[in-house]
Amino acid sequence: MNPSPLFSTKLFACLALALLANAVAAAPGSPAPVESSNATDARVAWFREAKFGLFIHWGLYAIPAGYWKGAKVNGVSEWLMKRAPVPVADYQKLAAQFDPQAFDPDAWAQLAVDAGMKYVVLTAKHHDGFAMFKSDVSAYNVVDATPFKRDIVKELAAACARHGLRFGVYYSQAQDWHEPGGMGNEWDFPPDAQKDSAGAFDRYLQQKAEPQMRELLTRYGPLALIWFDTPVRMKEGDRAQRFIDLVRTLQPGCLINGRLGGEGDYVSTRDNQIPDASSSKPWEVPATTNSSWGFKRDDHNWKSAGDLVFKLVDIASKGGNYLLNVGPDAHGVIPAAVQENLRAVGAWLKVNGTAVYGTQPSPFGEEYGELAQKLRNYENQPVFLPWRAWRCTARPGKLFFTLFELERASGHANFAFPAFKNRIKAIHLLSDPNQKFEVTTAPDGRRAFHPRTFGADSIADTYVVEIEGDAVQR
Repeated sequence: MNPSPLFSTKLFACLALALLANAVAAAPGSPAPVESSNATDARVAWFREAKFGLFIHWGLYAIPAGYWKGAKVNGVSEWLMKRAPVPVADYQKLAAQFDPQAFDPDAWAQLAVDAGMKYVVLTAKHHDGFAMFKSDVSAYNVVDATPFKRDIVKELAAACARHGLRFGVYYSQAQDWHEPGGMGNEWDFPPDAQKDSAGAFDRYLQQKAEPQMRELLTRYGPLALIWFDTPVRMKEGDRAQRFIDLVRTLQPGCLINGRLGGEGDYVSTRDNQIPDASSSKPWEVPATTNSSWGFKRDDHNWKSAGDLVFKLVDIASKGGNYLLNVGPDAHGVIPAAVQENLRAVGAWLKVNGTAVYGTQPSPFGEEYGELAQKLRNYENQPVFLPWRAWRCTARPGKLFFTLFELERASGHANFAFPAFKNRIKAIHLLSDPNQKFEVTTAPDGRRAFHPRTFGADSIADTYVVEIEGDAVQR
């Protein structure tokens, strides 16, 4: 991932408008014809329904795990090679140590299922240039360069298929610190601008990145999506378009994320950044479970299960997806604390998933927060102050209010509905349809009900509000 993220919340709406209507190309390298909006909508339909996916950052960087020659390297662990920096000649020696005998692709896929996730995305090649799949293009790959000699992408793709999960791959198309022509490595090789002007970058794209993309698209079955990243100098010429044409030709149903060069089937927000409002365009938040993407041995800053559930519901209420990351260690083990938290999220979803999967965004919006009156950010704009008491998702004729905090009035827990005109037909607890609740109406016309109090270990309760009519009228 990129510690200097590409997309800010402030630019979210503008970026959404920049989504490209990708098309099926007649042949690799030929321009993709403009595609109908219906075809684009059909391709992205599953993504809108899924809401929750597992991101896996795994590579050679799991071995040093944030340390190099005994010294801690600041930042996310997968950027260690650049942050230290480590010469290619030294870093590539890690391949001889990569032998993750505890790797169990079915256990990883089962964890995703247990967590309630619907798709999995694995780093096929990160910025360090090391491929986690068998590649005929470069011997710098997990099969040819390590004692492990197993194709990680192949095994995990098969495991996901067995467990009913969609599978996609992350691929760093522009940054490749192992190659003289790849972007990002200016400690071993010339500056990036010089690589570009001398044609080295285009040679890298044509001789490694594009052929490896072809390998991924032709050897591993149907791919749900390609997750590109850090599109340094990808907007010049037809660089990004060549990747689009490859995907559209070889796997027309495969989605392209928003970091190829601005183009894609959906918007990728900046890392760990949840927008302040909803959007009608498909979008996704890539996020960590601690403070690093790849495994970092001293990073135990785990987000709690309750925090993860809130973020998931918050994102779903705004119409987006939550792509939540884990970083397995050098043995192939996902940290136990992460597994425990993900299974707790899955247990909550098993009861309340109807309020998340396939839902429509909140018809309200005022629940998200407000702009500060005096507090300003570095751009001298009002700071957005988020609220987290409740979130709402919708289906035709139903509203799902998930309550994370409760107010009390006259000795009772109390929830006051936002104003809307539809008659409320019934209210019940999603986890127990037999627990029904009466609507009260205040003199000012504001409607409310008295929810149950939270249990000691409760994350949140979801209430189904049946309304007259399919959609909210305000």
